[in-house]
Amino acid sequence: MWKPAGRSERSSSLSDLSGLEPRFTAMNIHVDTPLLTPVQMGALSLPNRIVMAPLTRMRADNPDHAPTELHARYYAQRASAGLIIGECTAISPEGFGWADTPGLWSDEQVRGWRLVTDAVHAAGGRIIAQLWHTGAMSHPDFFDGALPVSASNVDLEQISVTPSGRVPTVAPRPMSVHEIHDTVRAYGRAAKNAMEAGFDGVQLQANYLYLIAQFLSSGTNKRTDAYGGSIENRSRFLFEALDSILDEVAEDQVGIKFGPMHLAGPLAATEETLPTAEYVIRGLNDYSLSHLLLMGTNTDVDGSPIEHLAGDNMFRHFRRLYQGLLVANVDMDAQRANRLIAGDLVDLVAFGRPYIANPDLAERLALGAPLNEIDWPTVYASGARGYVDYAPLAPAGI
Repeated sequence: MWKPAGRSERSSSLSDLSGLEPRFTAMNIHVDTPLLTPVQMGALSLPNRIVMAPLTRMRADNPDHAPTELHARYYAQRASAGLIIGECTAISPEGFGWADTPGLWSDEQVRGWRLVTDAVHAAGGRIIAQLWHTGAMSHPDFFDGALPVSASNVDLEQISVTPSGRVPTVAPRPMSVHEIHDTVRAYGRAAKNAMEAGFDGVQLQANYLYLIAQFLSSGTNKRTDAYGGSIENRSRFLFEALDSILDEVAEDQVGIKFGPMHLAGPLAATEETLPTAEYVIRGLNDYSLSHLLLMGTNTDVDGSPIEHLAGDNMFRHFRRLYQGLLVANVDMDAQRANRLIAGDLVDLVAFGRPYIANPDLAERLALGAPLNEIDWPTVYASGARGYVDYAPLAPAGI
């Protein structure tokens, strides 16, 4: 049987999971394929190493920003993944900044998410919540004309998705220290709400365009107080948010999505981008988190300070630094995923877009079956069409 090359202390020990059989066994599939082997992720025993990445789908089109029975059907359909990471979920009204997305700050939202987690568990799956504050990616349209907040008043030069459509972002309002402390506490409250809603854990969204990344980047953080300037100061908000979450949730039920990135405008990579990411990831080793989800490069990094991290080099570089379980994401297919796991560059692989049109993606990857095509006009839309109506594999194909 295939085994990971080393790192037995953090990858699964298959002898420890002898009673956990991959759900594909009945289909006469070669279960020694790396993606299909079980793994222990913190408190969770996963039957395979296929992760459903968080996907914003804009189906919470109700005044409460709460999940509904439609969300429950959608996630339950995808329960054969080793782990589902729920869509980006706002921690507070102030952190809300993408139209028709759900939150985790109210009782109504907790009840809505309970529909989802119950459905996933009934289907045999596992699901964690991703905690999100959009910061400067939000827009005055969400706040009756008031400015969104961020580390500093730097326009991200991106596009905000508002109830009236896609509009350019604006220069946000710098957060006061009091507001930073309130937001840190909001992460903890949202984490507590997630567990009350029945999630199997939480993931801190600390990557890409959003608030924590806005604090980390020297291009968007121009503060001169304890939250700006040095790498240590710019990282302070991330670790305070993480500590707030850990006040409510056990370490082995908490993960983080993080990594260096290169985008246009103020979020373009600088000479400090990689040292900042290395500082944070070394700091994460002080915790016993369930996982680090590391995004590969999703833009052209040629000529940038992180061009040497293109392709598999992102995972190769940080595998040497991070002592916990590593999940890879961005531009993954079965062949690459199996190669990364077999080469001990990562422990699990997250698939995003393929899960939109393929609720049974895990089975399709196991069988080498073709994938459904995405109906792109329905990706960011409303209703069941293009959300819960993609056809699974026909019985004859299994």
